[in-house]
Amino acid sequence: MLQVAYIRENKETVLKGLAKRNLKNADELVEKTITADEERRSIQTQLDSILAESNKISKDIGQLFKSGERQKAEILKQKTVQLKEQSKILTENLQNKANELQELLYLIPNIPNEIVPAGSSEEDNLTVFEEGKVPVLYQGALPHWELAKKYDIIDFELGNKITGAGFPVYKGKGAKLQRALINYFLDKNSEAGYNEVQVPHLVNEASGIGTGQLPDKEGQMYHDAQDNLYLIPTAEVPVTNIFRDVILKEDEFPILKTAYTPCFRREAGSYGAHVRGLNRLHQFDKVEIVRVEHPTKSYEALDSMVNHVKEILRELNLPYRILRLCGGDIGFTSALTYDFEVFSTAQDRWLEISSVSNFETFQANRLKLRFKNSDGKTELAHTLNGSSLALPRVMAGLLENCQTPEGIKIPEILVKYCGFEIIN
Repeated sequence: MLQVAYIRENKETVLKGLAKRNLKNADELVEKTITADEERRSIQTQLDSILAESNKISKDIGQLFKSGERQKAEILKQKTVQLKEQSKILTENLQNKANELQELLYLIPNIPNEIVPAGSSEEDNLTVFEEGKVPVLYQGALPHWELAKKYDIIDFELGNKITGAGFPVYKGKGAKLQRALINYFLDKNSEAGYNEVQVPHLVNEASGIGTGQLPDKEGQMYHDAQDNLYLIPTAEVPVTNIFRDVILKEDEFPILKTAYTPCFRREAGSYGAHVRGLNRLHQFDKVEIVRVEHPTKSYEALDSMVNHVKEILRELNLPYRILRLCGGDIGFTSALTYDFEVFSTAQDRWLEISSVSNFETFQANRLKLRFKNSDGKTELAHTLNGSSLALPRVMAGLLENCQTPEGIKIPEILVKYCGFEIIN
C-alpha cells in the first residue's frame, strides 16, 4: 500500500496517478484517507499529552510522599485516576481510527510509473517489442484442445469428472512435456542466479494482505474458512512473504528467488470460446521469479527480468510480443508491468503467458520489508516478480505452433528434458 505520509505530502501526484488508472472515487478516497490520518494524529497528540502529564504527576506524588505531604499526594492520585480513564478512551479511539485508516489505505492502488500509458482497457496497452516468425500451418491444423484429444495427452472431460471444469488431467507424453517445461524453467532461472525454493501452497491472511491479493482479489481465491487459509494464486505470495517483517542489510541486495507451484484461481464468470482448453484454468502450474531490490536498482532489475523471459521464449522458438500495460489494465499493486503474449496460430490470437512487474515500495510497505541504508536509516525495499513461465498457455502455444501432419515436434531445448522428439 502507499505510505500515508506520501499521500498527505503528494496529494496532487497521487490523484494524477489514480486518474491514469481511471479510479472513479479517487478524490473521495484520498480525502477520507487524509482526514482519517489527521484525526489519528490529533488523537495521538492528545494521548501523548495525557501520558506525559500522568508521568509527571506520578513523580510529583512520589516526592510529596517523601516530604510527608500525604494529603496533597492523595489529591494528585485522584487526578491520575481521571487521566488513566481518559487515556484508556483515547487509546481505544486511536486504535479504531488506525484501523479505519488502514482499511482506506488497502483500497488505494499503487501509483503507475510515469511511462505507463493512459488507457481504460487492454485495448490501450502499448506493444513495445515483437519477435519470432509465426509459422504457416498445414491445411487442417487444429487448436490445442483438439490436439490434446487426438494424441490423448490432456483430458479435460476426465478432469471435469474428478473435480470440475478448469482442472485438466495431463496424460502420457502430455504429463512428461509438462514436467519437462517445469524443469527447464527452473534450471534456466537457477542459471540466471535465482535461488530455488519450495514453498507452501496454502497461505494465511497476513500473507495475502502482504502481497496485495487481499482484500483486492479475495473473490478470485479459494478459501478454507475453517482454518482461514487461502490456496495460492501464484508462488509470488509465499515467496515474497519469506521477507515479511524482515530488516535486510544493504549488502544483501539483490535477492533472487524462483519457485514452482500449482496455482489456484476461481476465475468467477469466465466462459466462452476464449477460455476453452488451456486458455483459462482454475488450477495450473507456474514457475515464478521474485526479486527484492534496492530502490535505486529495481528498474534495472525489471529490465533484466524482461530480457530473461525473452531468452526463454527464443529457446522455445515461440513467436511473442511484449506489452507495456496501460493505467486501466495494470494490476492493483504494480507500478509498471510488461505482459508477454505468445501467438496461438491455430486460434489466431495472442495468449498472455507472463507478467513481469515492479511494485516499488507498495508490497514492502504492507510486508514491513525494510533495509538499513548506508546512513543507518531504515528504508522500504522494492519488490518485483514475474512468470517464468505460466505453463498452460505455453503448452497451448507449443502444441499449436509445433504441429505437423506427422505429429507435434518438440523444441530442441526440451528434448533432453522430456526424452522424446515428437508427440504422435
